[in-house]
Amino acid sequence: MKIAIIEDELLAVNYLKTLLDNQSIVPVTETVILRSKKQAIDFFKKDSADLIFMDIHLGDGMSLEIFEQVELFTPIIFITAFDEYAMRVFRHFTIDYLLKPFEEEDLHKALQKFISIRNNFDPESTLKSISTLHQGGSEMMKRFMVREGNKLKSIDEHRTAYFFASGKYLFLTTKDHQTYIYDDTIKDIIQKLNPNVFFKVNRKFIINKAAVTEIIKHSSQKVELKLFPEPEVNTEVFISKIQIAECLNWLNS
Repeated sequence: MKIAIIEDELLAVNYLKTLLDNQSIVPVTETVILRSKKQAIDFFKKDSADLIFMDIHLGDGMSLEIFEQVELFTPIIFITAFDEYAMRVFRHFTIDYLLKPFEEEDLHKALQKFISIRNNFDPESTLKSISTLHQGGSEMMKRFMVREGNKLKSIDEHRTAYFFASGKYLFLTTKDHQTYIYDDTIKDIIQKLNPNVFFKVNRKFIINKAAVTEIIKHSSQKVELKLFPEPEVNTEVFISKIQIAECLNWLNS
């Protein structure tokens, strides 16, 4: 297993690494030490880990701000001297919350909890269940109401190239280069769309399969999509690392 430790205190890093090296609950093949928020963001933009140990207070800010810059679906064990963040961290894929100073036994319990969750979690089965709920739930939206000046107009799903989030707004772009503000959030709209037509490729873009003109594989964990029309925000569109396989299967179906 590849483990990442996000911690700015050298003594804390060495203590945790020693405990990890001396335990036999999880096999550690590689340990990545990240001493700042910036190092962590740079690392997770291009790489990943199987388990993360994350301190909350870092020298250059709060580690929780990392989630604003990158998508992390990796299990996390938080380590901190403060207990007021317990509720906030459980919004993420949190396995446990260790208060400093923690003992070897506390770490072992957290690792055993991680193993138990991992052994009972079947990603493929979960994705199939989500897909079944998605298709079998309420009727999928096929038209989207947008405002054009003081008028309202309805956009058919097949005219819609993609939805993209920017700042506080969600936008709908059509295949004929028209862009409108759409009154919804990217998190909610994906639940209402036809999964055969639309896919949420990352935290900012939901695309129509027909809008993809080119797939560029920079590496096994970095796949870029070229869209038509090109996004007005002038941004590259990369598939979220955890969704690459599913997205490529979707594009091929």
